[in-house]
Amino acid sequence: MKIALTGGIACGKSTFAKFLRELGIRVIDADDIVHELEAPGGGAVPAIASRFGNGVLAPDGGIDRAKLADVVFLRGQTPIQRGTDPNSAGDSPQFSGGQSPREALEEILFPLVRSRLRAFADATPAGVISVAIIPLLFESHFDEDYDIIIAIASSEDLQIDRMMRTRGYSRAQAEARLAAQMPVAEKAVRAHFVVVNNSTPENLKNEAMRLVAWLQEKAKHEHRGFG
Repeated sequence: MKIALTGGIACGKSTFAKFLRELGIRVIDADDIVHELEAPGGGAVPAIASRFGNGVLAPDGGIDRAKLADVVFLRGQTPIQRGTDPNSAGDSPQFSGGQSPREALEEILFPLVRSRLRAFADATPAGVISVAIIPLLFESHFDEDYDIIIAIASSEDLQIDRMMRTRGYSRAQAEARLAAQMPVAEKAVRAHFVVVNNSTPENLKNEAMRLVAWLQEKAKHEHRGFG
């Protein structure tokens, strides 16, 4: 039984994942995989630097995530052509015709992340429940790899407020990130189980307990040959 959890940015996925771990669920987070891939020596660093230019590199040799985010999110879906900045040869973004910055980054990261997620699922011991936290589950089409999909949702106003309050984003930055993702409501419609996080951490923990009980029941039926 392969299980994925998705949701919008600032909907509480990381906090929910912490509660799942406390309840004995084996968890992997796609965002953590991306951080490793973009860290010094990470597998995605050479390709990102080649595609986006050396300006997105941090002094330690990894990717400066803030600089990369400015290119990917603030430029939005505007296609950038190869060779648009002749005064900075070798350092300008290198995108194929008509490709947006976000599409270029996804082309690099998605195959690497998917490979790691599949290895995690394949290594899950029999009888153990594991959950993959994948924010862009539907956008990346990774949903076809999973039997059960859980969506965590919050109101858009709360998402923006959390991004501005806890991450230091401006409203424009927060709205750009929301615009780059599938609406949370659509993710909820496509999920098998929905968690609404518009309240307190205590309520979210109760939702984690409710989910785990549901997953345990599903696993029990699967073991008996009914699911």
